[in-house]
Amino acid sequence: MEEELSFNDYAIVSCGTLAPELNYLRKEGFLDAGKIFYTTPGRHEVLKELKSQLIEKINLAKQHSKKIIIVYGGKFCYVNVDDPYKTLDTMIQEQGTGISISRINATHCMDMLASESQREQISGGQKVWWLTPGWIIYRNLVFQDWDKGKANENFPQHTGGAILLDGIGFWEKYSEEQPEKILEFSDWMGIEIRPYEITLDRLKNLLAGCVVSNMEKEIAELKSSLPAHSAKPSMVQQLKELEEKVERAKKPGRQS
Repeated sequence: MEEELSFNDYAIVSCGTLAPELNYLRKEGFLDAGKIFYTTPGRHEVLKELKSQLIEKINLAKQHSKKIIIVYGGKFCYVNVDDPYKTLDTMIQEQGTGISISRINATHCMDMLASESQREQISGGQKVWWLTPGWIIYRNLVFQDWDKGKANENFPQHTGGAILLDGIGFWEKYSEEQPEKILEFSDWMGIEIRPYEITLDRLKNLLAGCVVSNMEKEIAELKSSLPAHSAKPSMVQQLKELEEKVERAKKPGRQS
């Protein structure tokens, strides 16, 4: 999959909470995106800021590419109780005139790293507070305005503790270099934090899925534009190459 797909003509707009994972994928060569723009982590707690920053970053991304991938969850990252019909997707599509813009198919950042069934398996059916490295690194932003009272209302009910989904080797280095921060965070939460090592395969496949979906749209548009009996050889060849590329990307081995 890595060899067949490229993100070099894409710009990515992501919540800064996922910066550790996306930068890791960029460093290892999988994510060769032209530009990655990050919003401030934890803006799901401050919807007004989330909206303004997301629109700002999308407008910046438009200056670099006509293809944009949004790395935000659809169900939990933007919950507008005052206007339930104003979803993250409607907000994104309003910015998408004249460009190809898509959001990865996940509910929130934890779901980008491990699916619901994977998390159920990891937790053993216990109630768990899920973490990613970004939730620890950017703790003061993610839990902006949370005091000890709010922490006591939310964390202790998670009898399975907190589980960190670690796909970048974060825990070992961080616990060696800053063990006091982990202990202080765990004490503030009132529950144990423990790591669980994962791969980034799910995140890779969610990102790749956006590219595949866009190629499928290109194929459909190209087919609809082909003359019935006099298609140019160049157009036929372009269609054939796109179809082959999509088929290669869909070969068994991609995990969800």
